[in-house]
Amino acid sequence: MRYDYIIAGAGCAGLSLLMRLLQQPQLNKKSILVIDQSQKEENDRTWCFWEKSTGPFESIVHHSWKEVNFYSDSFSSKLDLYPYQYKMVRGIDFYNYVIAFAKQFPNVEFRYEKVTAVHTAMNMAIAELGNDRVEGNYIFSSIIFEKPELEKNEYYLFQHFKGWVIETKQPSFNPSVATFMDFRVSQEHGTTFMYVMPTSATKALVEYALFTETLLQQNEYETALKDYITQKLGIQDYCIEHEEFGIIPMTNHPFPLQQGKVIYIGIAGGQVKGSSGYAFQFIQKRIKGIIDSLVKHDHPFIQQTLTNKKFHFYDSVLLQILQHHKMNGDSIFAAIFKGNEPKTVLKFLDNESNLLEDLKIMSTVPSSIFLPAAFKEMFR
Repeated sequence: MRYDYIIAGAGCAGLSLLMRLLQQPQLNKKSILVIDQSQKEENDRTWCFWEKSTGPFESIVHHSWKEVNFYSDSFSSKLDLYPYQYKMVRGIDFYNYVIAFAKQFPNVEFRYEKVTAVHTAMNMAIAELGNDRVEGNYIFSSIIFEKPELEKNEYYLFQHFKGWVIETKQPSFNPSVATFMDFRVSQEHGTTFMYVMPTSATKALVEYALFTETLLQQNEYETALKDYITQKLGIQDYCIEHEEFGIIPMTNHPFPLQQGKVIYIGIAGGQVKGSSGYAFQFIQKRIKGIIDSLVKHDHPFIQQTLTNKKFHFYDSVLLQILQHHKMNGDSIFAAIFKGNEPKTVLKFLDNESNLLEDLKIMSTVPSSIFLPAAFKEMFR
């Protein structure tokens, strides 16, 4: 059987695409195969993002915050995010929501096997599955089969994090205010911060995140979490209800948007912002573009825009500074948040700011460090 669409990888990008396809009357009768190596039955991750209004997954937002704390040794403040809200979606809620919706459609099939390769041959998109293969008009793949080979002046850091959902016996949190970034932890490994997402007075996700070239041992993440909870949060008595661990590439490597009839989405399509590691909203924008193209043009091909290229350049400059240790990440983010309104910073981090807003952001960081880095990226 040849499918209209094959979705390789049933994570955030793959299931977001599936949901949007099935919500579109012009596309929801197409034959769709979703392939993943395992069923999505665990709460394996949490996505946090900001948006101004209700989004496509508003009904499963676990908690949201209108205010967040920012902490560093040089600048600390409670930030009013208006008109944005910071939102949390739990992985298990997302998986259950999309898969339950998809089961209403007999034209959608799920298959649980490992995809070993995707490619185009004889005007067909092909997914290799060990001793088998499946064919489609298009494959949408979120799978990275191997780390990309970097060219000169391409940078690659890991955003790696370990988080605990902790519950306390006594009220310990303000559920209306999250901690967006807390840099008041050791920076010996590189850019390092904590964030705290309280969902009630007695429960919060506490996460330890780093932007570095190498990973830590698991006990190092755990020690950092324990120290932060007891020393900074002042909590001695708590239980760990859930834990998660993740690794996200932060790179200016230009991942291809498509090759032949294979369209790349998610991390594989470069939808992780290189300078921050945020991905959820960039995935949604990419998926919306694909759906719009399928409806209007009957194909999913989207080209890079000048705006995309502009922000890719900005990301390259910051990654160069971080990877070569020209300035600490905590000092950079502190300067940006100190010198700009929160809504402007979030707009900038969403790749939606205009040139005047970009220049205002840039004026708050040291030109002696950022200008040489920018020139190097311009003339590489």
